[in-house]
Amino acid sequence: MKPILGIMSFVLLLTFSACSDSTSKPSYLFKPAAKEGLSAKVGEVEVSNAELEDGIESELFEAESKVFEIKFNRLKGLLLQKFMDKDPRKKGISNDEFLEKYIAKEIVISEKEIDAFIKDQNIPAEHINPQVREKIKSYLSMERKKEAVDKWIAEQTKKSPVEVYIQRPRRPTFPVEVGTSPSTGAQDAKVTIVEFSDFQCPFCAKGADLLKEIKKKYGNKVKVAFKNFPLPFHNHAEKAAVAGLCANEQGTEYFWKMHDAMFANQDALDPEGLKKTAGKVGVKLDAFEKCLAENKYLAQVQADMEEGKKVKVKSTPTFFINGQLINGAQPMEVFAEIIDEELAK
Repeated sequence: MKPILGIMSFVLLLTFSACSDSTSKPSYLFKPAAKEGLSAKVGEVEVSNAELEDGIESELFEAESKVFEIKFNRLKGLLLQKFMDKDPRKKGISNDEFLEKYIAKEIVISEKEIDAFIKDQNIPAEHINPQVREKIKSYLSMERKKEAVDKWIAEQTKKSPVEVYIQRPRRPTFPVEVGTSPSTGAQDAKVTIVEFSDFQCPFCAKGADLLKEIKKKYGNKVKVAFKNFPLPFHNHAEKAAVAGLCANEQGTEYFWKMHDAMFANQDALDPEGLKKTAGKVGVKLDAFEKCLAENKYLAQVQADMEEGKKVKVKSTPTFFINGQLINGAQPMEVFAEIIDEELAK
């Protein structure tokens, strides 16, 4: 879910867009800072770098990542060019000819692969025609060529890895504690993932599937903890959050069963639906219904939300891997890269 525009951002937006007369705009002089850690100064008024970046850590990381990606892709292209130029077979032929003849010569896209792509992407049969199939073939061929190029460069660098001097942006990191939140995995696991989530959020359901993949791949090497962050415009989210903790009261295994069941059927998060779900996962209904009716764990849900705000949670799902922030249900590769790095430390 996209975060709501903050009141300060709204005020600034109004301030700078209300009038186009250049004489009414502030005067800015761009120069090196007089002292370290300073972003701006006018008279005795100062703005520090820490103040400037507070609250926009995630946005800065995303912007810096895009710049890094542009540079890194350019770097790979230059390396490819230089390696091809060094190859004696390159003499007298173009880059494209070398690619087709020596790097991607074995790439053939079969009709079965095209059919598999159509099935995986759920493309309606009525949209399929020879032109569409040809476009799919071209796309698959391009993806395979990228893989072939990576493989070829890997062969060229087998004995001498590429030393890269452009800096990768560092993910913002925050101190997030598991506390009494429901968790799974070894208590002393080297990697801890803390998720802030909303049972009524469709993107969070994808996040739940992602956590299953992580548990399947890493087992007890990774500890996963769940914190509630019900969004105010999801009318059943807060009650569902309480329901999860009421199930947890009877055993952590019941929390995770309730967790999976609620995400699997987000249309049944009203009180009656929650009771039916609880019955299906095996909790003692009398105790569960009493707990739910009393909103017994509402204070804990609210505490989770306050903690989330302190660590800059703006949307759901938000994950912290050993404190490193990930916004949204990103691809498994994003999580695996960080987890593998942390496990290797």
